Amino acid sequence: MITIKGAREHNLKNIDVEIPKNKLVVFTGLSGSGKSSLAFDTIYAEGQRRYVESLSSYARQFLGIMKKPDVDIIEGLSPAISIDQKGASHNPRSTVGTVTEIYDYMRLLFARVGHPHCPKCGREITHMSKEQITDAILALGFKIQDSRKGLRIMVLAPIVKDRKGEYTELFLDLKKRGYRKVRLDGKVYNLDEKLVLLKNNKHTIEAVIDSLIISKETDRLRLTNDVEQALKLGNSELLVAIIKDKGFSLPEIPKDMEDELFSEKFACPVDNISLPEVEPRIFSFNTPHGACPTCNGLGILLTVEPDLVLNKHLSINQGGIMPFSTTLIHDSWFARTLKTFCRENGIPLDTKLGELTQKQKNLLLEGTGDEIYEVEGENRFGRQTSIYESFIGVIAELKRRYEQTESLFMKANLEKFMRYETCTSCNGARVKKESL
Repeated sequence: MITIKGAREHNLKNIDVEIPKNKLVVFTGLSGSGKSSLAFDTIYAEGQRRYVESLSSYARQFLGIMKKPDVDIIEGLSPAISIDQKGASHNPRSTVGTVTEIYDYMRLLFARVGHPHCPKCGREITHMSKEQITDAILALGFKIQDSRKGLRIMVLAPIVKDRKGEYTELFLDLKKRGYRKVRLDGKVYNLDEKLVLLKNNKHTIEAVIDSLIISKETDRLRLTNDVEQALKLGNSELLVAIIKDKGFSLPEIPKDMEDELFSEKFACPVDNISLPEVEPRIFSFNTPHGACPTCNGLGILLTVEPDLVLNKHLSINQGGIMPFSTTLIHDSWFARTLKTFCRENGIPLDTKLGELTQKQKNLLLEGTGDEIYEVEGENRFGRQTSIYESFIGVIAELKRRYEQTESLFMKANLEKFMRYETCTSCNGARVKKESL
């Protein structure tokens, strides 16, 4: 119940009234009888004042100082909020939630009471203890095995995940610590071999902890020790490689394997997805920890609009490719590459773009990928020369120029041929799939 006593705002004469909560309440009366004075200038004004007083000084500077309404007492009133749609800030990262700091409380709420789920399969994800992981591996064996011989597995400790380097010292260290084998980029190697890696290539390295068969006779103590050792070496994660190679017999090196991920951290054992700890910052679209990587936390993407790029009433030579309408006038290498590309793919330069086939238009817009064209012309020294270039397409070229230019004038000019659309990764929600 909201209780108002002694309301004197404007033409109200010491009004006392009780209003029930969770009900639709209507104020009726003659014009000038004080309906708005009671509803907005008294009840709502006090609710908003209470809300603003709870905010930090930073947020209060955007909302201003709220005057206390002329009333003796208001009881049972919750803080209320109303924000003008004509906000002064044009920053796309500034929203009603961030300005009023409501979003800070929401992020804290999500972090404290939220239950993480796998973004692929939707299963709820929880921490797993060593005992639970051991039980899960044993249960996996009884579930998947297709013969009386049991399920053949290898317990692996992930050490390097898709990183560049030679890792010579790592192999020597593992060998000194008593490990005999590693799985390198999906293949198992003996550490007695001389392993030479290309330092500029990305590699994935897992130490082989043990190879065993899961059956009713499995030594649980041995498996528990393997799990504990793998979690310690693999930074609280381990992989169980299920060996499908029927011709395989220990200790030979298997060829056909399927991985199952187990983790003391948040991880989905089905989709092999490891999630970060649930904390407030992963729900913030203004930090790299929570922002959607596709749209960088904006919820929208600026994409090239083909209908704005091509003028169907003009040919290429007449400037029908609107962003490059004057490009062909100048004898630049891009103009030469475009002409060479059109000649090689049978796209006429003097035919109206509206008369081209859809296949020709798509080639013009999307290019031919990595296919190389020999482009001839004079260099800046006046010598006749040739270069070898690919044509990535008008759309990709526009995106490249927009991302690389630091000129605001150039960006504004290119934006004429682009439009905003909702981010396909987060569907406008601004944060990562793991956070969603």
